[in-house]
Amino acid sequence: MAQKNIQAIRGMNDILPGQTQVWRYLEDQVKAVLDGHGYQEIRMPMVEETRLFKRSIGEVTDIVEKEMYTFDDRNGDSLTLRPEGTASCVRACDEHQLIANNARQRLWYMGPMFRYERPQKGRYRQFHQIGVETFGMAGPDIDAELIVMTHLLWQRLNIRDKVTLQLNTLGSNEARANYKAALVEYLSVRKDELDEDSQRRLESNPLRILDSKNEQTQALLNDAPDFFDYLDEESAEHFTQLRALLDAVGVEYEINPRLVRGLDYYSKTVFEWVTTELGAQGTVCAGGRYDGLVEQLGGKATPAVGFAMGIERLILMLEALDVIPQAVHNYLDVYLVAVGDVTSAAMQISAQLREQLPNLRLQMHMGGGNFKKQMKKANESGAQFALILGEDEVANSQAGIKPLRDQSEQVSVAHSDLAAWFAQAL
Repeated sequence: MAQKNIQAIRGMNDILPGQTQVWRYLEDQVKAVLDGHGYQEIRMPMVEETRLFKRSIGEVTDIVEKEMYTFDDRNGDSLTLRPEGTASCVRACDEHQLIANNARQRLWYMGPMFRYERPQKGRYRQFHQIGVETFGMAGPDIDAELIVMTHLLWQRLNIRDKVTLQLNTLGSNEARANYKAALVEYLSVRKDELDEDSQRRLESNPLRILDSKNEQTQALLNDAPDFFDYLDEESAEHFTQLRALLDAVGVEYEINPRLVRGLDYYSKTVFEWVTTELGAQGTVCAGGRYDGLVEQLGGKATPAVGFAMGIERLILMLEALDVIPQAVHNYLDVYLVAVGDVTSAAMQISAQLREQLPNLRLQMHMGGGNFKKQMKKANESGAQFALILGEDEVANSQAGIKPLRDQSEQVSVAHSDLAAWFAQAL
């Protein structure tokens, strides 16, 4: 009996040639914005001690209770594939004293995260995030900078008019505790009217009920206590200044008092960029302030704020809106067609062109074949030009250059002039 072919784990997807060009395009756009604002890259391991996430995210959150990939290693230590990046970044910064004495840091990272949940479009078990974290700055100015950076990114990606900024404040720990008590009191006498998930959260994480997707629960919340009535003066002023800074640079936003985010460590500013282009998975970037997390994980009290964006969702959005530049899909400039006994000369010319034009994307045909077959491969490659070498061309120190994307005529160019010709043409 034939063995069944091994396939990728459900919800953990291969990213194939053709797709990777789009990923690189998005990543390059993000890096350009971050580099332009002086942010530095940090790279953390994908596996951490389980207690890091229990202490940071919160033991009664859905992520820790239901979604983490956790296992014991051979030493009996409990390890977890990272479900998000902030906790790992905080751990790394504290361990290596990057934020000692409230040193200011502007950092970013990129890579896979892992959560066990039902795979669907835009939500996978292995997904990829770009995260940005800042430390040592307590004012609303750094909150504003993060939001303005994402605003600039949407402009570069040509999707600015398809995303909406939602903004809220969660106040201080004390304000949140006071509001939580009032919310629980209000909902407890109406528990039977809540959906099943919200009934469970009423005991464990009542603030998450505010972003319930259940229509009946949302209707019930219309008469719930207003969080802004419990907001502390410092947080209220922080939020007012943040809004003024966003107004000053023309970043539009909506106040969403039910935006609470899914992680326990947030305080004061929280925000999400949402879209209607992706159905139920409408959040493409989200973040907020987490001033207490460093201390919560054993470090010294350090103000911090950051965000994360999902690469898969952003790519789905770029594809749905058809805003990916055509040039992104063209991974070659030149396809070298070598017909006859010219392999040595072709390799020499390739080496010279690469040395003279370091950014030239040139692929040499391998495996032989007649002229017609090689030209077919050249056309299929997506290259702009075919560089044609035959025995006659080599004997005359010439090469043919055939444009592949328009109807221009083939030209003959001396070997010594090829680099200059392509430098001008490309």
